[in-house]
Amino acid sequence: MTHTVTDSPDPSVTDHVRRYLATDGRDGFLEGGTTNLVLTTVGRRTGVRRRTGLFFGRDGDRLVLVASGSAAGRAEFPQWYRNLRATPEAEVQVEADRFRVRARVAEGTEYQRLWEQMRRQAPVYGHYARLAVRPIPVVVLERVEEQL
Repeated sequence: MTHTVTDSPDPSVTDHVRRYLATDGRDGFLEGGTTNLVLTTVGRRTGVRRRTGLFFGRDGDRLVLVASGSAAGRAEFPQWYRNLRATPEAEVQVEADRFRVRARVAEGTEYQRLWEQMRRQAPVYGHYARLAVRPIPVVVLERVEEQL
């Protein structure tokens, strides 16, 4: 079954996602100095499936994302994060592995631990945090189905 998917309005992100998908991550998995995945969410207002590439970390079997957005200091959260808050179910591709996930926002000590882990993995997050107008959310993705 084929579903229409809208890619990021940022041409560099669209290029990254398309290279990643065309090569099962061989081109794009390690980019920007860290690991990347492709996340497909459902638009909170439109219902349109939206796709983007993101840095990610691992916490056991779970995947970890930082909702910093591509522009540090922006007042609004990134679209993918707002979409996940409205509809926590999404699709992920990590290299050739495609599966469904359920998202939740980390809080308390889990947030602190995962934030520090991601800041060490991708030091750019420290820069974003200094410019942020509010705390930067950390999102945990848990697999709900093995394969797509």
